[in-house]
Amino acid sequence: MKTSSKTKLAQSVALLGTLALLATGCSNADDAAKADPASADNPVTLTVTTFGAMGLDDLYEKYEKENPGVTIEATNIDTGGNALVDWKTKQASGAGLPDIQAVEEGWLGQVMAVSDSFSDLRDYGIEDLKSQWVDWKVEQATDKDGRIIGYGTDIGPEGICFNSKLLEKAGMPSERSEFAEFIGGQDSTWEDYFAAGKKYEEKTGKAWFDQSGFVWNAMVNQLDEGYYKKDGSLNIDGNAELSNRWKMLADATEAGLSSGQTQWDWGKGQAFLDGSFATMPCPGWMLGNVKGQVEGAGGDATSGWDFAGVFPGGPANWGGTFLTIPTTSKNPVEAAKLATWLTNAQSQAAAFEAAGTFPSNLEAQSSEQVLGSNELTKFFNDAPIGQLLAERAEGVKAQFKGADDSVIQEQVFGPATIALDGGKDGQAAWDEAMSTMKNLDIK
Repeated sequence: MKTSSKTKLAQSVALLGTLALLATGCSNADDAAKADPASADNPVTLTVTTFGAMGLDDLYEKYEKENPGVTIEATNIDTGGNALVDWKTKQASGAGLPDIQAVEEGWLGQVMAVSDSFSDLRDYGIEDLKSQWVDWKVEQATDKDGRIIGYGTDIGPEGICFNSKLLEKAGMPSERSEFAEFIGGQDSTWEDYFAAGKKYEEKTGKAWFDQSGFVWNAMVNQLDEGYYKKDGSLNIDGNAELSNRWKMLADATEAGLSSGQTQWDWGKGQAFLDGSFATMPCPGWMLGNVKGQVEGAGGDATSGWDFAGVFPGGPANWGGTFLTIPTTSKNPVEAAKLATWLTNAQSQAAAFEAAGTFPSNLEAQSSEQVLGSNELTKFFNDAPIGQLLAERAEGVKAQFKGADDSVIQEQVFGPATIALDGGKDGQAAWDEAMSTMKNLDIK
């Protein structure tokens, strides 16, 4: 397996216009099916582009061993936002797309706008596999014409990561079940979570959560309708639920509950070790990031981080990924075989064990690898992570993501949450966000 990494794509690339539909490559599944299968005598190289911590590296090597003649060239981009820029750049130019492209839930709406440039996976047998995933995962990957363009990998049910040592030092509930009750238990609200944070801040003078952007993302994602209504119309102006949640978050930052950390950096992981903050929203895939940040900064399982199966405001899903096959793939049949294998129960269970990416595959959710002990559970104070995430996945509803959903999250409310953390008044930060949205001509 050959791997490469792209860590900082130019953020100035803003391809917000209509993306060009691609007409090249193999778009006829019947013709593709006539190709000879990969073998030692008929070698095939498959290119795969992913992002973040998806837990697939060991799986690539295993697949190559089990499938002589297949070589996987894997590129992993550091974040979903940078992966979106990479995809949009290549999609617009009509060149450079891989055989398998990982697509994040947050930018699925943009992908669906050009769904004809992705293979219809019904041509490769996905109809026979649909029952293996949670039903809403398949619905998300189905376009308006009924074409299914993505194999489901993980989903992102959310709990709360918390540092038990910091809470114990503050004389506050630090054992997992006690902490869960401290922030409101199974009926926890955002008011409960912030009230607990104010108590912590008053005792310690320290922040409660790492930064406002992730909290805001979670608050929006758990609504029945977020930035868009189900009919595809924008859902921000006059949305009382959004504005009320924004005010709650603004009040929390004004009270000193946010540490104002830089997203995906956390002072190169030091903030997880130096007591800068005590809690943060954690979808399953975030757990691998936390572990990696702590270890990268020289810490280990003794750092005090734990995971509670409770979440303010009720069930919430943040993120989750799909494996798609652009129509430009020269090896769509072999790509479909690989994508099918990477999303089966055994592979998703292995990916969870490696990176904490909670499976969308139902069989994998109940596997020993997911429910049992592993390096991730040991790091989080032996928390039964798989069981807790399975419980948090109950009641999750797939939120409709419009074409500019990720643009709104990152370019409209991203700067606004940073402004909140910097001390800007909540109303002023909201007004600036609305002005930015108008300038971007988001409708």
